[in-house]
Amino acid sequence: MTELVHLTVESLDHEGRGVAHRDGKAVFVEGGLPGERVVARIVKSKKNYEFAEVDSVLRQSSMREAPRCRHFGVCGGCSMQHLDLDGQIAAKQRVLEDDLWHIGRVKPETMLASIRGPAWEYRSKARLSVRNVVKKGGVLVGFHERKSSFVADMDSCEVLPRRISALLRPLRELIGALSIRDRLPQIELAIGESTDAMVLRILEPLTPGDEQLLTEFADRHHIQFWLQTKGPDTAYPLHPPTPAALEYTIPEFGIAMPFMPTDFTQVNHQINRLLVRRAIELLEPHPAERIADYFCGLGNFTLPIARSGAFVFGVEGNAGLVERARANARHNRLADRTEFAVANLFEADTAVQFGSFDKALIDPPREGAMELVKALPEPLPRRIVYVSCNPATLARDAGVLCHTKGFRLAAAGVANMFPHTSHVESIALFVK
Repeated sequence: MTELVHLTVESLDHEGRGVAHRDGKAVFVEGGLPGERVVARIVKSKKNYEFAEVDSVLRQSSMREAPRCRHFGVCGGCSMQHLDLDGQIAAKQRVLEDDLWHIGRVKPETMLASIRGPAWEYRSKARLSVRNVVKKGGVLVGFHERKSSFVADMDSCEVLPRRISALLRPLRELIGALSIRDRLPQIELAIGESTDAMVLRILEPLTPGDEQLLTEFADRHHIQFWLQTKGPDTAYPLHPPTPAALEYTIPEFGIAMPFMPTDFTQVNHQINRLLVRRAIELLEPHPAERIADYFCGLGNFTLPIARSGAFVFGVEGNAGLVERARANARHNRLADRTEFAVANLFEADTAVQFGSFDKALIDPPREGAMELVKALPEPLPRRIVYVSCNPATLARDAGVLCHTKGFRLAAAGVANMFPHTSHVESIALFVK
């Protein structure tokens, strides 16, 4: 029989779970909020900790909200819809501060105001799983269930644009009618400002009948269908055969950024605009300065920095992205203020080959930039703006910059790039 226990939730952990204690053990309580008194069901017990789920709330937090999505709790796409936005942002800021101190042993001199934007219909990129599940009536299209490899049985999503959410049920029916319904495991969504693309990952060729069904669907719902047979670089358009370019903009800096549907772009265009603005404010670029943009991708930060008049040197490990960054610089008439290079920034001393810079921006993947920050050549940049999608690796790298490179952590703050999830996007300023 499942054990029910009374708990007082003390805080939230890095995954948005409540944290309580009993009998000397930490209890991670799915669905619990700080300050709440709950009846919880123990679902897993280990020597030093337990996992539990809320059965009922005896004393409710003032931050608790009714989840908007009816699939919340089953779908693993969101974990914090039961917590109001102010509470979500406060929790993420606490994660950032805790990691900076406990991992990097640093504290920011200033905590920046959080960057926030729309809470719903914000996702411009998403990866949906597809499974043909006979027991559930056919094809499922959606995110994975919470803590499971199963696909959630969903026909709407509150964080996708409404027009895309409305296509989940028609997509299930469409894929169910294809000959390769069992060989199509994934759909990648890429939302531009004037057109929407769906990349179908296919493990077998389409039949002519399949192509006809997809063409009719694309025309009816005004989307692009692309096919991907192997890695992201194998994606090619099915219909229309010459699709309109996907593009996002950063109007404040006069930047229009074309991208391929499998390219990495931020999932939240509006927060990205505010994040770019914050980065430029912190970096303070000036004409005649030479600035590095490490992990530059398509040039998301490179081109706005170049718009200030500075010369920007972008470095990225993916050769395809570098080519598109160069094309985007030409598209925005900034080729004379930019240069790009392909290099593996996870290798020791890679940064040395490019020389020193007046300032730098670092925007690494989740792994962080340990080898880069250790190898920054002298004279070191006067300012470094570090944009992070993982507060733990930011904190680790901050420790290197502050304790061995002579920087101080002048400021740090969070950007609510993924509302209703525990994902923490942040930005930090290091000054020599």
